[in-house]
Amino acid sequence: MMTSPIDDDGDTTHFGYRDVPRADKQKLVGEVFSSVAGKYDLMNDVMSLGIHRIWKRYFVATSQLRSGDRVLDLAGGTGDIAALLRAKVGDKGEVVLGDINAGMLTVGRDRLINRGLVHGLQYVQCNAEALPFPDDSFDLVTIAFGLRNVTDKDAALREMLRVLRVGGQARVLEFSQVKAEWVKPLYDFHSFNVLPGLGRLFAQDADSYRYLAESIRRHPAQEALQAMMETAGFARCGFHNLTGGIVAIHTGYKI
Repeated sequence: MMTSPIDDDGDTTHFGYRDVPRADKQKLVGEVFSSVAGKYDLMNDVMSLGIHRIWKRYFVATSQLRSGDRVLDLAGGTGDIAALLRAKVGDKGEVVLGDINAGMLTVGRDRLINRGLVHGLQYVQCNAEALPFPDDSFDLVTIAFGLRNVTDKDAALREMLRVLRVGGQARVLEFSQVKAEWVKPLYDFHSFNVLPGLGRLFAQDADSYRYLAESIRRHPAQEALQAMMETAGFARCGFHNLTGGIVAIHTGYKI
């Protein structure tokens, strides 16, 4: 059931495998994440057998961050990426956790506070397509498993570039197109048969996890997303596949 993304026609966009009015997608995605916020980390562990934690650690470890840097983590959700970034920038740095969904943002803030992580962390409810920050504000902008849920990905990429300082880097960690042929049928079975069942069992919500699986299939593949970043104005764009292309890390720089 691996499919290529279908281009939006201007008036509609995709919400999983459904075509919906562009104005409706933000609300529909918001309902999904409001529903799963409380169980989001548990479900990620169950769905990926904990591998998502390795992906995220590698994503941050290879980010070329320095002590004192200022970072914006978009779609920061429950704060796991922000916590890793905070450890890298040190006491002189700052991490701004941004998310469009108030429920996810609240869960992330509360979990980080409960871990004793307060200094050097800020929380902003914001839309990635229209960021409330001045130009040249951050040394690094990250978005992990969130770009595929954005209605206008091109606008979000342009905004990420705008708020970066010259020399700064954008990093996107996202599910992508599986490259190993033998993995594809297993991955499809897991996505469309196992995940909704796990969602029903652990989160009492099969539909949201069915959407998340469908949204992966509609997301641009590696080469397409690299081209989108180049069109947005990023330089030295590239990507690195993890776990056979199940996920990929995309990078681009502001020059």
